[in-house]
Amino acid sequence: MDQHDWLMERFEANRPHLRAVAYRMLGSLGDADDAVQDARLRLTDTSGVENVGVWLTTAVARVCLDMARSRQSRRADSLDARVPDPIVGRENGIDPQDDAVLADSVGVALLVVLETLTPAERLAFVLHDMFAVPFDDIAPMLARSPTATRQLASRARRRVRGAAAAPDPDVARQREVVDAFFAAARRGDFDALVAVLDPDVVARTDGGPGASAIVRGAHVVGERAIMFARPSATLRPAQVNGAAGVVITIDGRLASVMAFAVRDGKIVEIDALTDPERLGKLDLAALGD
Repeated sequence: MDQHDWLMERFEANRPHLRAVAYRMLGSLGDADDAVQDARLRLTDTSGVENVGVWLTTAVARVCLDMARSRQSRRADSLDARVPDPIVGRENGIDPQDDAVLADSVGVALLVVLETLTPAERLAFVLHDMFAVPFDDIAPMLARSPTATRQLASRARRRVRGAAAAPDPDVARQREVVDAFFAAARRGDFDALVAVLDPDVVARTDGGPGASAIVRGAHVVGERAIMFARPSATLRPAQVNGAAGVVITIDGRLASVMAFAVRDGKIVEIDALTDPERLGKLDLAALGD
């Protein structure tokens, strides 16, 4: 086997891991796949490389960094809420092909926080804290010293810990809370709705450019839930990024994918993707018929 064939073989063996890196960096499965493929096309001779796995990881991360910086410049003046692409699976578990992507419970709430980081902070945090890449290997990508790169990761870590506390681990218990939320909304029971919402709950709706919103507080979120509850909507329980979520269709049309973060028996965050263009690109095959 020649050098190129050997390298392609190693790349394909590492593809699930590389896709996981790219998803955490970009929050989009489509962009993640593009980044991985782009990195594959850029592969060069690995002579002298001691750890091919780390080398491939940094190769993909470099592509992601460029994409994240470009995306940041395009969004600089946008006030729209951004809900990352969700990974949707059956209520009883995700598809095996998404196991690597969702390792370490990368929920939508965490991805939302990662979206608030600068590309450099996100790269340092994702590579070091999530994939144990040494700062000495990350620093050259950012044209910074290892010490400065460590500081970037530390700053990102503080923001993540402050805004994305771990949800309740019991998905069945999460499901009970989410079901209670929808049941109360459909019967217009405001008190029951507030009872399952954290007082500081945050609800994001990403309907695309100019059609997004963020609301905060149990009373405001509860009022909106009742206002927008539609008897004609079909709710399909699902796992969204490994947590209890819902896929909503109206008259057979996919209308929304909703992710919930439940902590201490209360809903602390709701993230709804309603953008028709992005919904049309989601892979929902794992849900079956």
